[in-house]
Amino acid sequence: MLKLLLISIPLVFCFMGEAMAYEEPEYLLVKRTDFYEIRLYEDRLAVQTHQSSGEDRAFGRLFRYISGSNQSASKIAMTTPVIQSDDGSGLVMHFFLPKSYSAQTAPTPRADNVTLVTVKGGYYAVLKYSGRSNNENHRKHMAALKEALDQDSVTIQGVAIRATYNGPFTPFFLRRNEAMFRVKWE
Repeated sequence: MLKLLLISIPLVFCFMGEAMAYEEPEYLLVKRTDFYEIRLYEDRLAVQTHQSSGEDRAFGRLFRYISGSNQSASKIAMTTPVIQSDDGSGLVMHFFLPKSYSAQTAPTPRADNVTLVTVKGGYYAVLKYSGRSNNENHRKHMAALKEALDQDSVTIQGVAIRATYNGPFTPFFLRRNEAMFRVKWE
């Protein structure tokens, strides 16, 4: 038993460090409640793709872009979070580009269904949660966030956003996810 414990503890720290190793968008924490945060983000450069169903295909498309499937064959560092939303016609997935890139310096995607976009900054309400980043878990946390925002009279201005920070091999109890809404603030 002690041997198993000695092996397990370092593995836990390895998995915990996985998300910490990636660049994340900077934000200003405007307000923290017992349940959620209000964050102010600046505009952020990203690549996006649409998919009528199946997030694996969308993820693969964006991963190929950062792996060199772009006009300059440049490899681009992975960042977190990966964000997903539903635009009414299906899944929209974004990978943020490292802040060292601008719209002028980011490689042009080769695939027609991958585009460079600017994700509009602004105020976002964010609820952090762990566990699997599946639709059921996400819907549960989005509903809870929406209810808390309604109770606090915070106006939602956009669609529900799912932010995931960890890969599929991270144990579910160590995963970091966020439910987000763009909101009207002040």
